[in-house]
Amino acid sequence: MDPSVTLYPTFSDQEVSRRDDLVRSFLDDHDLDGLVIFGWSAQNRAAQADVYYLSGYMGMRDNYVVFPGEGEPTLFAQSYNHVPNAAEVSFLDDVRWGGVDNGRTVGEELLRRGLGKVGVVGWMPYQHYGSMRNAAGDMVSFQDVTPRFRRIRLKKSPEELEWLRRGAAFTDAALAGLRDALEPGVKEFQLAEAIETAYLGDGGLTGFYYLASTPMSAPTRSVPAQVLSIREIAAGDVVSCEISISYAGYAGQGLRTFAVSAEPTPQVAELHVVALDVYHTVAAAIRPGSTIEDVWDASDAIADHGFSIRDGLVHGFGIGLLPPSIRTRATTHGVDDDWVFDAGETIVIQPNVITTDETVGVQVGELCVVTAEGARSLHSFPMELIRTG
Repeated sequence: MDPSVTLYPTFSDQEVSRRDDLVRSFLDDHDLDGLVIFGWSAQNRAAQADVYYLSGYMGMRDNYVVFPGEGEPTLFAQSYNHVPNAAEVSFLDDVRWGGVDNGRTVGEELLRRGLGKVGVVGWMPYQHYGSMRNAAGDMVSFQDVTPRFRRIRLKKSPEELEWLRRGAAFTDAALAGLRDALEPGVKEFQLAEAIETAYLGDGGLTGFYYLASTPMSAPTRSVPAQVLSIREIAAGDVVSCEISISYAGYAGQGLRTFAVSAEPTPQVAELHVVALDVYHTVAAAIRPGSTIEDVWDASDAIADHGFSIRDGLVHGFGIGLLPPSIRTRATTHGVDDDWVFDAGETIVIQPNVITTDETVGVQVGELCVVTAEGARSLHSFPMELIRTG
């Protein structure tokens, strides 16, 4: 497929073949006859990531890919009127309607193909799974392989890295739009227009933008909120954000902190200094062969300074959330004990350093790729605490 003659961004035939080879090796390694991959529109369609990876289609409804060990995969799109566009966008040749009951349609397809041992990828709805099992009967057995499958998406090809760089550039533009609009008198929800205007005209796709504003003199918010409020920005505020904008689903992620029409207070300045130092220390520590213990060692300065985090510290990314998910040693919720980083994996490093009473915090960080020299950023927007207004 020649990307230069398509109406939509698409990958080369070589990239599609690379993914096919990865999946067929995955099937062999796990003694599976095929996969059922589920995607839906949650997280601004990032929950379509597994289907998108194997079909090139990032739809708005429930979608499935049936990927056999032998033969060509099939994309089942929902709804009926979405199928023509899905067929145009997807790099798969076999694109069909998922039917009135997606689960039954998929189960019948598994029977038709004679797939006995099938891995399920994605958080498939209970009702769909029940219909699929009923349609497949005793001829098909299922096992959840979602976490293991997503590991193959973490390491990026050169083509994927180029798309992620474009997503990072759109994210940087969104950060600049926020910076330029942050002034006393504007309401939080009004900042959405400035953020989106910065990239929509150039083809960027909204992932999300989270934001928190609070007075530095009497703070009450330590981490960006997922819903923009009616609060009016005022001089002396500290504003932290997390923004993720994509190119064709491949998003950057930028986390920054701004002081509005005032110099940062000593407390906010110290939080930011610690966060920035931890970001660089963690980035230097993550290279092929590094472990979660190495990340913990590099982030212990947060607790040493008497601070904590509310958000995660490091997570896999692109497209959507991927493993690993790492917090600090003092705040961990559990980890993949056997995790070892590898070159070409893309991750977000994002120390959200906060006070232990959680009244104030800062955000620092962005999307990086793991290299032999450490985690290298894909962004260019300044990381220092920025004064606006």
